[in-house]
Amino acid sequence: MRKSVLGLSVILAGLFGPVSPTFACGPDTDCELGNRHYRISSVENAPNGAIVFAHGYRGSAAGMMRNMNLRNMVDEMGLAFITVKSLRDDWAIPNAPSDLNSDGEAEFAYFEDVLKDVEKRFGLDRSQVMMTGFSAGGMMVWELACNRPNLFAGFAPIAGTFWKGPPQTCVAPANIVHIHGTSDRTVPLTGRRIGRTKQGSVPDTLEMYRDFGSFADVEPVAVQSMECQREANADGRVLEFCTHPGGHSFSRSYLKYAWTRLENAGAFQ
Repeated sequence: MRKSVLGLSVILAGLFGPVSPTFACGPDTDCELGNRHYRISSVENAPNGAIVFAHGYRGSAAGMMRNMNLRNMVDEMGLAFITVKSLRDDWAIPNAPSDLNSDGEAEFAYFEDVLKDVEKRFGLDRSQVMMTGFSAGGMMVWELACNRPNLFAGFAPIAGTFWKGPPQTCVAPANIVHIHGTSDRTVPLTGRRIGRTKQGSVPDTLEMYRDFGSFADVEPVAVQSMECQREANADGRVLEFCTHPGGHSFSRSYLKYAWTRLENAGAFQ
């Protein structure tokens, strides 16, 4: 038994460096963080950066990691892929139908812990990490961009925005690429009622953030199957809004586009 364990340790050490029980996690095994967890793949690429993905309603870290189409693309980009798990079925953020009284702090602390843990376990360069998510996960991304803007180098919310409406202000401007379908009926651009709350309006969110971050000089650009509006501020931060003609759908190309756009804008230093 001891020879088998030693042999496995030697193999893993060759792949990922020194091994300890705390490293025993990856794409098929949860990386435990108290009562929370995350999953990670392509850890050998972690020094080159990473994409963190927040799932939609009732999703999971394991479920997102099983998306091999997406996972393989991130691997081909030379990045680590990190999938995270909400506190409950939905992300506990302000005005969410599952917890109208949440201030989001439990989730914010969780993301801080994830990045610290990945940095410690795998040597992640935290200056080269993009936060993204789809649907409810996109709502989580907007909350992080507003409340923890310095936690990630860039943010790419897809088909999600603030519940009810945007806050009056945020902590500091961040780099954001928002992608949304013009035919989305699940999270319409103008929002819709969900129980005792309401999805926010994407145009209202962008107007608030544009004024807050002093973004200006709108530049219309046609990219792939999307129509984008690019803006920047005096500090070099970018705010980009891209629409596609589809509904509540996700394409891995959106993720690659957001990363490339943020990279070209100098977000990853």
